[in-house]
Amino acid sequence: MENLIIEEVFEPEIESLPVEIVERKGLGHPDTICDAIAETVSVALSQYYLEKFGKIFHHNIDKVLLVGGQALPKFGAGVLIQPIRIVVSGRVTTDFLKDSQKHLIPFGTIIKTAVRKWFRENFRFLNPDLHIIIDYKVGPSSWDLECLGENFEEVPLANDTSVGVGFAPLTSLENLVYQIERFLNSKEFKHQHPAVGEDVKVLGLRKGRKISLTIASAIVSKYILTPRMYFNLKEEITEEILQKAKQLVPGHEVEVFLNTGDCYERNLYYLTVTGTSAEQGDDGATGRGNRVNGLIAPFRPMTIEATAGKNPVNHVGKIYNVVAKNIAEAIYQKFSEYGIKEVYTVLLSQIGKPINQPLLSYIKIKMDKKKKFSPEIKDGITQLVEERIRNIKNFTLRILDREFILF
Repeated sequence: MENLIIEEVFEPEIESLPVEIVERKGLGHPDTICDAIAETVSVALSQYYLEKFGKIFHHNIDKVLLVGGQALPKFGAGVLIQPIRIVVSGRVTTDFLKDSQKHLIPFGTIIKTAVRKWFRENFRFLNPDLHIIIDYKVGPSSWDLECLGENFEEVPLANDTSVGVGFAPLTSLENLVYQIERFLNSKEFKHQHPAVGEDVKVLGLRKGRKISLTIASAIVSKYILTPRMYFNLKEEITEEILQKAKQLVPGHEVEVFLNTGDCYERNLYYLTVTGTSAEQGDDGATGRGNRVNGLIAPFRPMTIEATAGKNPVNHVGKIYNVVAKNIAEAIYQKFSEYGIKEVYTVLLSQIGKPINQPLLSYIKIKMDKKKKFSPEIKDGITQLVEERIRNIKNFTLRILDREFILF
C-alpha cells in the first residue's frame, strides 16, 4: 500500500490529561432514534434487494428527522396529545430492470414496516400505530452514483470523498459513560425499575482522578404517583449508578448528578408519558449524536459523517469509519503487549476509486515511554492494515449482520 503511513507520535495519552469530557446519547434520545431508524431502514432495503435480486442496490437513508410531539404527563397518569412525527429522507433504488421486465420496489412499505418494527422492539410505552406518524420523502438515486456501486462481485467504487477515523482503546471515562447508559437501558434494570424510560443521556467529566456524571433519565409518569416517589426513585437510581461506577472505574472518585433540571419549588420534574423527550421536549436528526464507537468524545479525532443509513456497499462515509475503528482495535489488541498505548486510524477515500485503494491510510501510534517502536511492530501493523483493506468487501455483510456499533 503506497499510501500507507505509520508513525509514532509523542503526544500525551488521553488518560494523562488533566481534563476529559465524554458523552453518550442513549437508546431513547431523539438523535439516537433517528440514527437507529436510518440504519434499520438501510438494513431492510439491503435485505430486500439481496433476497429479490441478489445484490444491494444504491441507497442512502441518512437524513431521518424526528419532530417532537406534545404530551401532558402528570403524577400517576399522562397522555400524548400530539404524535411524534418521523420523516425518513434520502435516496433509494425504486425499480430494477431484470429479464427485460421492470420490477417496482415497494420501498414505502419497507420503510414503514421497518420503522414500526424497531419501535415495537425497543420501546415499552411508544405505540407506533398510535403515537407516531411515519412519513418518507425519498427519491430515486442518481444514475452515476448507482453505477459506482455496480461491481459488487469485484470491488465497488467509492461514492464519496470522505474520511473515516477510529481509535483504541477506550479510556476509563469513555468505557464508563458507555457502560452506564447500557446499564440503565438493560432489560434487568428496566425490570427492577420500570419507571425509568429509554431516553437516557450520560455526560462524563474527568478532572484528574475525579469523575462527575451528569445524567438525564426520562421517568415514566404512570409509575410515579407523588413527588416523594419521584425523589425516592432518583435516590435509588443514583445509588445504583454509583455502585456500578465503582466496579467500572476503581481508584476514581465518582459523583452522580441525576436530572439536574428538576426544580421541586416550581413543580418541575423530568416526567414523560412514553419514556422519551421526543414526546415534547426535543427533536432529533441523523448524525447529531454518537460516533461510530457509540460515544461523543471531543478530545479524540472524529468525523461529522453519519454512519447510520448509508449504504454498506460503497458509501465510504460508513465503511471507512467502521474499518478505521476495527483496524485501531485490532492493532491495540495484537500489539499492546509490546508497549502500544494508543492507536489512531485515518482512512481517506476518493470518489470513483476502488474502496480497497484509499487515497491515504494513516496510523498514529503512542508507545509506552519504556518501550521502543521497533521495525518488527511496524511491519506487523502494515500486514494487519493491508489485510483489512484488501478484504474490505467482507465488511458489507458484517454490517448487515449488525456486528458493529454504529452510533
